[in-house]
Amino acid sequence: MYDEVLTRNRKSWDTMADTWFGTTALPVYGCLAPTETELKLFPDLDGKKVLDIGCGSGHSLKWCGDNGASELWGLDLSPKQINNADTYLKQNGYKAVLSASPMEEMGEMPRKYFDIVYSIYALGWTLDLPKTIRNISDCIKPGGTLIFSWDHPLMRCVEARDNKMFLEGCNYLSDNIFSFELHGNPVTLQNRKMSTWINTLAEEGFKIEKIVEETSQNVLEQEYEFSNSYYAPSRAKLLPLSFIVKATKL
Repeated sequence: MYDEVLTRNRKSWDTMADTWFGTTALPVYGCLAPTETELKLFPDLDGKKVLDIGCGSGHSLKWCGDNGASELWGLDLSPKQINNADTYLKQNGYKAVLSASPMEEMGEMPRKYFDIVYSIYALGWTLDLPKTIRNISDCIKPGGTLIFSWDHPLMRCVEARDNKMFLEGCNYLSDNIFSFELHGNPVTLQNRKMSTWINTLAEEGFKIEKIVEETSQNVLEQEYEFSNSYYAPSRAKLLPLSFIVKATKL
């Protein structure tokens, strides 16, 4: 099943690559969440070697380069995403080492090499979280920083209808695998409890520095009509749509 799901997700992301070009990239962490400009989670990037897990179109890597990173590395399941990132970064004067590889394998990444590893709304696509975090642990320097964002675990448990929010449609206590269509393309993901994320990081030698479960202050201060949309501002005023983790490799 593992190989079958990877193949299906890869084909779907190849199809969707142009649709998502430039979306959800640093300094943005996720839909309606505080930005890096507000949170300042990243250490000084000057002269740092960075690795982007799920680099997409390369816009986050450009942001790192614009802020002084000395080496840009990126990994993505989709060869089309990698081609888009390579073209975009070259157009902006940057040379990056890019690899079309599942994050569960990570190709031939150097060990204990990167100062910063990050993933902007991509790490949740892994089909094997312990193995992926172990891969990151292997390639990041001791004292290095890991930062990532993803859908808040409660998001899959809340449904909106009739101007009300209902806790249903998901067993929060179960890390179940589920499939759905994204822009008409079949994809498969796995629900994970917050404790699953945190415990896995701890087991692979990471110290949690900060967890952000917030909605942008700008959203909180405005009024919105109720909407059933998954990423609706009206929903974001009641619960965080995203979570962000900063951790240090021990």
